[in-house]
Amino acid sequence: MSVSVLIKTLNEAENIAATIESVLEAIGPDDEVIIADSGSRDGTVEIAARYPVKVVQIGPGAVPSCGLGPQLGFQYSKGRYLCLMDGDMRLDPEFLGTAKAFLESHPQAAGVAGRVEEMNLDNLEFARRKSRDHQDYHAGAVDRLSGGGLYRRSAIEAAGHLSDRNLHGYEEFELAVRLRSQGFTLYRLDIPFVQHFGYRMNAYALLLRRWQSKYLRGIGEVLRAAWGKPHWFQVVREIRELKLWAAVYAGLAGLVLTMVLVPDKLLALGLCLVAIAAAIGVMSFKHRSLSLGVYAVTVWVFVAAALPLGFFAPRRDPGEWIESRVVHEPSVSPHLETEQSLP
Repeated sequence: MSVSVLIKTLNEAENIAATIESVLEAIGPDDEVIIADSGSRDGTVEIAARYPVKVVQIGPGAVPSCGLGPQLGFQYSKGRYLCLMDGDMRLDPEFLGTAKAFLESHPQAAGVAGRVEEMNLDNLEFARRKSRDHQDYHAGAVDRLSGGGLYRRSAIEAAGHLSDRNLHGYEEFELAVRLRSQGFTLYRLDIPFVQHFGYRMNAYALLLRRWQSKYLRGIGEVLRAAWGKPHWFQVVREIRELKLWAAVYAGLAGLVLTMVLVPDKLLALGLCLVAIAAAIGVMSFKHRSLSLGVYAVTVWVFVAAALPLGFFAPRRDPGEWIESRVVHEPSVSPHLETEQSLP
């Protein structure tokens, strides 16, 4: 088996058919496609089962998370290379061939990705993501493969596991730290990888959803996962947002102290509002958008509140078998014509 394409899903009925079809057009006869479902209830599994792909789904005892999906697919996979995608992405037909050639010519590279094109820019979150000058998305050597990519199986096995089931976010960064601590490198090529069709809901509704799903606890969970391990200081050093969250905590403490210590409460309130407006102004200037500035500061507060919740959350062994079952096995090779009926 050459490539195992691992597609993680949770209620992706709107997108999963197009995602699978884009993958089937890109793979070869020695490749496989695995849908790793975290308990969809919207018909995602039934739609996926119409295609010549393996569909696996979590069972009782497994709690959905961003880190669980990739590991679920990995434990059923056989490919020498692992292509990690979300259920709302479209794979570029040329990516796998170029990415495999790169890994074959760069034996120290554990993984490679390409450009991730955000298609839903009506949502402030994805517009902010595209507007940010993140080094993760630059071509060349990177410290993580945000948005998925093609990984070398032998490198994943050397690092212990593909993704940590305990993580509700930052699972790609946590994997990258483990890989780089083993001496591997990661690259992003200046070629298309996927189109990403994110949530079309209001950005603030999405932020609330991410709070409820514990996604925002990711940074705290990554810190906890690395606690006591040799790469702990590497994690602390490389989570660029930690300095930001420290500043947020300091700012919140300053607001509280201002309200407590300044006798004139009206003046204290005014000083607090000026400080908040200044923070919004700085972010609005950075993003060249007032709405993005307000949203960025709101995100700061939510993540700052979620970080300690993630750090102190209980953990399970990330390498243990994920409770699951095989829902559908392909009856024909994935590169052949897709099946037209449910099993």
